[in-house]
Amino acid sequence: MHMKLELIVLPVSDVDRAKAFYESLGFRLDIDKSAGENWRAVHLTPPGSECSIIFGKGLTTAEPGSAQGLYLAVFDIEQARAELLGRGIEVSDIFHDAGGLIFHGHEGGGITHKLEGQTRKPGLHPERASYGSFATFHDPDGNGWVLQEIQQRFPGR
Repeated sequence: MHMKLELIVLPVSDVDRAKAFYESLGFRLDIDKSAGENWRAVHLTPPGSECSIIFGKGLTTAEPGSAQGLYLAVFDIEQARAELLGRGIEVSDIFHDAGGLIFHGHEGGGITHKLEGQTRKPGLHPERASYGSFATFHDPDGNGWVLQEIQQRFPGR
């Protein structure tokens, strides 16, 4: 069976504020539709992505800001971070895990745990290994995003 992840629903408290934020990231606005006072859907796609996000009114009962660990793969994390900073987005410093683990333990959204043996170290992965360098940011509601540098994908991807 062939499946693709197509759409992620984000819980937000202010649809217009969220729309402005994601457009400031450079996400493409695909749809902004309303059906009365109780339903609105805003659909945006990150540059170069086949998967999109959707948020609005009447779409989810999840608490605003409860979506965490949303990964955006970037080829050059330094360049991506600089671009987001230039757009006025607050982005963490770049970091890596000393043990080579995929980052887990996102700050914000009430998630404070980390994997046993995980040691977050400042700066790029020492070998600049794909999947090894990260930076984080949050939308205005606290939904948590992770930039992950991937220059060469694992086999089969």
